[in-house]
Amino acid sequence: MSAPGEQQEGEDEGEKKDDHSSYPTVWISPFQHIANAFQEGEQPIQNPKSKIQNSLHVQWHPRVLWLGIGCERNTPRVVIETAIRQTCDRYHLSEAAIAGIATLDLKADEPGLLELCRDRQWPLRCFTLEQLKPIPVPNPSSTVEQAVGTASVAEAAALFAAGGEELATEVETTTEVETTTEVETAAEGKATAGAVVSATTGETTGEATPPLLVPKHIYRLPKHPGAVTVAIAQSTTEYIGKTGTLLLVGMGPGQLDQMTPAAKGAISQADAVIGYSLYLDLIRPLFRPGQIVESLPITQERQRAERAIALAQWGLSVAVVSSGDCGIYGMAGLVMEQLQQGGWDGQTPAVQVFPGVTALQAAAARVGAPLMHDFCAISLSNLLTPWEVIEKRLEAVAQADFVTALYNPKSKTRTQQIAIAQEIFLRHRDPDTPVALVRSAYRDDEQLTLTTLATCLEQPIDMMTVVLIGNRTTRRLGSWLITPRGYLDQRPAPDTI
Repeated sequence: MSAPGEQQEGEDEGEKKDDHSSYPTVWISPFQHIANAFQEGEQPIQNPKSKIQNSLHVQWHPRVLWLGIGCERNTPRVVIETAIRQTCDRYHLSEAAIAGIATLDLKADEPGLLELCRDRQWPLRCFTLEQLKPIPVPNPSSTVEQAVGTASVAEAAALFAAGGEELATEVETTTEVETTTEVETAAEGKATAGAVVSATTGETTGEATPPLLVPKHIYRLPKHPGAVTVAIAQSTTEYIGKTGTLLLVGMGPGQLDQMTPAAKGAISQADAVIGYSLYLDLIRPLFRPGQIVESLPITQERQRAERAIALAQWGLSVAVVSSGDCGIYGMAGLVMEQLQQGGWDGQTPAVQVFPGVTALQAAAARVGAPLMHDFCAISLSNLLTPWEVIEKRLEAVAQADFVTALYNPKSKTRTQQIAIAQEIFLRHRDPDTPVALVRSAYRDDEQLTLTTLATCLEQPIDMMTVVLIGNRTTRRLGSWLITPRGYLDQRPAPDTI
């Protein structure tokens, strides 16, 4: 029976560590193919068997461009749409790569923006002053600051939507140079000359550049009211239009018939499945074609959590698999800690937890009913918990007469902790106290041993073993252990009126 915590903590007992230093090539980089035409030297792939030659090609445009928009009140849609089209044309960007529009929350009811986003099926992300003010931008404006309370709307909103504050922490200062450029404008899609674009540009003072593909440009369209400011930032994450979900799954002992139907469904329906290779091998029949399946070595629990969160932030549903119960020495706690450190709002990505039969439950079931009264579980691994703390807990539960399940009792390099635990329990319990050693419960290599507290160390114990130590009332009946609850000791209650 695998003790989930030990496997998670990385004290591997001879299991092969899978080396996946690079992930499967499932995603094409969002930095590719945002241009609106084949680059110089690119050629469409030719199929010599096809009867149609040199006439059709496919070009993929990941939705990674966030348009920061600022505009005068009631600026018509045609002005906004023209500004976007001309900006993309000027910088050789495809409109198919647009993820959405970002702006200040004061513009959440702007008719032109709402109409455009509705018809183009673009999300409209509206940020508060408090969110946009801290974002460093290359071209802040005192005029904009006086008008709305922040020195930048278009650039700051584009940067924030493309990656939040993390992407906007290193922005070089600029020397503003106002330029006016005659460009072609369009009404009803027909090109006419005469509009003026005011492009704020600058010379950077260092080599680093902000993740801003296009600095702010101010557009006006002749014979139309209003004005619009456009800036474009590129996200490292493709927008796919749905909220991601983290499915934290306990797979139980390992046999499929010991898994809950809900856990099976979560794994089968997930877009991606992440876990330790040993666990993934046990549930491989649940996988379906097209799923992303990634196994990381036993010592890389944090990397598993980070990878799962990253995929969920892309909008995928991601199953993170633990043996036993994911919330008992499993991955659930680590994933939620990582989310908390990242400023998780408790909603996006969504989180669902699927319980499983944990190691102590499976071990107890294989030897009868040893957990019928109060019990506890203690991991003997000191990788994440100081041994002094573990020793105090052992002393407390031994003295309090809890039935105790010891996880992670012994590894190749950590051999003394189980002996110390035995000494502690012998100070408080009879040497003949029943003990069960259950290794790999419900798996093909299952081993069950019933012994006593005094002699338990004479038996093989390793990382796959759960040690069940009975209390003062636990007794052995053949090949079974029983811890009485006290039902048969109760006297009949007196008659009451």
